[in-house]
Amino acid sequence: MIKKIGLYGLNIVLGFITIAPLLYALCVSFMPQDQIFSFPPKLIPKGIYFGNYEEVLKSVPIIKFLMNSFIVSLGITIFQVITSSMAAFAFSFLEFKGKKILFIAVLATLMIPVETTMLSNYLTVGSVGWLDSYKALIVPYMCSAMGIFMMRQYYLTIPKELYEAAKIDGCGSFKFFTRILFPLSRPVIAAFGVYSFLASWNQYLWPLLVTSKQSSRTVQIGISMLQFSENQSFGLIMAGIVMVVLPSVLIFIVGQKHLIEGMTSGAVKG
Repeated sequence: MIKKIGLYGLNIVLGFITIAPLLYALCVSFMPQDQIFSFPPKLIPKGIYFGNYEEVLKSVPIIKFLMNSFIVSLGITIFQVITSSMAAFAFSFLEFKGKKILFIAVLATLMIPVETTMLSNYLTVGSVGWLDSYKALIVPYMCSAMGIFMMRQYYLTIPKELYEAAKIDGCGSFKFFTRILFPLSRPVIAAFGVYSFLASWNQYLWPLLVTSKQSSRTVQIGISMLQFSENQSFGLIMAGIVMVVLPSVLIFIVGQKHLIEGMTSGAVKG
């Protein structure tokens, strides 16, 4: 009992340390300028002040930035789920020469820093005229080695006898994948979907490289424009941060159960 109380107490402390900056940003976003810089400092606003959020909507096209980020993140997530599940099916159920070597090569790409491939990707995207478009933001991230690994680990928990029985009944590989395997993969698909969406939503460097027009920027790039408006109002910046972080926090809260289940599924399989 003492050990459990200690663990719960430690989790509460660590959780509070993690969420404290977000709570502080939320409180400051509802404070007028005079309350933010008052002494002694105030952590809780005296009242609900929406002026900072109104200024964000007037200063930058934040709705357009949010829409761009949502479209890009959703597109990347859908493509990564499809390509990762299909590749994982091949690595789990099909037999072909060099399967293990090819899978090791896929995993090896996880050790390559993303920054090392950005220059070549940028030159390729620029050569086909995709700059300042959704294609430039989505296409280079349509595949994910992490997704292939997660899906394969889950597929290894499904008996191969199920695939063999389906083939005996006249079910082809594609039909087995779409009618049987894919519906059984909902936990890991949900987990990887949440992971992929959050990773895409928080991208900064690549959208900064391939977008120059204000209308094509994602929210992570567009929100930096608040630092140069209204004399760098602290409450204005905090309101913008809350608007950027809130969608990803809500998605994580909704999908955290599936994320944990998917991350641990197939953990004992090699």
